[in-house]
Amino acid sequence: MIRFIRSLLFDLLFYSYSFAFLIVFLPSMILPRAAVFWVARLWVKTTMRLLKGVVGLSYHVEGLEHLPTGPYIVASKHQSAWETLIFHVLLRHPAYALKRELVWIPVLNLYFIRLGMVIINRGAGARALKNLLADARKIMEQGRPLIIFPEGTRGLPGKPGNYHGGIGFLYQDLGVPVIPVALNSGLFWGRRSLLKHPGQIRIKFLPPILPGLPRAQFMEKLASSIDTACQQLEGKKFTKE
Repeated sequence: MIRFIRSLLFDLLFYSYSFAFLIVFLPSMILPRAAVFWVARLWVKTTMRLLKGVVGLSYHVEGLEHLPTGPYIVASKHQSAWETLIFHVLLRHPAYALKRELVWIPVLNLYFIRLGMVIINRGAGARALKNLLADARKIMEQGRPLIIFPEGTRGLPGKPGNYHGGIGFLYQDLGVPVIPVALNSGLFWGRRSLLKHPGQIRIKFLPPILPGLPRAQFMEKLASSIDTACQQLEGKKFTKE
């Protein structure tokens, strides 16, 4: 019951403060993009403090030394809403690959557009991939990291990921390192769950997969790297559905 109350309190505070925060900082839209990134970073830092103070949930980061100096792709495990926020704190000016439905959220969509996020229309088939590649090239030209969740949707802890082929096309087309990221956020903040549990989320940046592999070999290496590291972070072996 205590965890339920704390989780509900966090949600109430998070949504009310976020709405007020995004409205107050709307004038930043006319400032250089770096100012809007500062706003996004401040919002996420405040959210993490709120999560720790109300729920008792903190985080620990490993492997930042694996990040290259030039443009790169981050291919992250996806178990929770938590990782859709945290990269604003950990990386400089990241661009997320977002599903189109998120751009329908009033006010927040203005920030997505101003921050230069990559929007994916998953119902557009081959055209969606073509647009993704074109937008991703622009992000690489700007020297920014591109965050993509290769599973496309949140998965369950203890299960191997179902990694979609789009990341393989990006890997081949862009010719930049791909940084696999493992985490265990789903143990504490599960998908479609109100409950949030106290503890410490662990997120780990793994050694880069350098350009030059055949797409199939790359996909196999990516899945193996992420799932093996996730098993270690979760402290258990994966089982198939």
